[in-house]
Amino acid sequence: MATTFTKIASVSVGVLGAATIDFTSIPSTYTDLCLKVSLRDASTLTRSIAQMKFNGSSTTYASLAVYGFNGTSTGSATGGSTYIDWVYAVGNAATASTFSNNDIYIPNYAGSSNKSVSIDFTAENNSSSLNILGLAAGLWSNSAAINQVTLTAGTANFAQYTTATLYGVSKS
Repeated sequence: MATTFTKIASVSVGVLGAATIDFTSIPSTYTDLCLKVSLRDASTLTRSIAQMKFNGSSTTYASLAVYGFNGTSTGSATGGSTYIDWVYAVGNAATASTFSNNDIYIPNYAGSSNKSVSIDFTAENNSSSLNILGLAAGLWSNSAAINQVTLTAGTANFAQYTTATLYGVSKS
């Protein structure tokens, strides 16, 4: 079975930063969605967690993650119910010009059942401390087709050069 990724839209944050990254009017013509994001938060932290919502909804979300810090310790955590957690952003306390990487996959986004999400993430500080990598799973308990994906910065605005690209995935 061949899989084709088609770019739906791409966002690059400008010099003034942005509180949100919003993909709207997502067509229902694909099998799945894939969102690739490289984030930096303008906060004074080393890293923060962005919030992800669908169709403007603030209800019926769940998420959990397993992660490792600095290659020396591990952990797990659950997220809130008003958005999906675990979309990591590097903050301004991290090494200059470093960004996090997040690969978000949303299968069957236009179907009539609940929507699952998988996320792999890393927030690199380009040093031997404060690095994190992990895997997360999320669920939006809603049968509506996803036609909007919104990322909201967790602590401060997304910084300049933050990028996000949304792909439609076709399987034939």
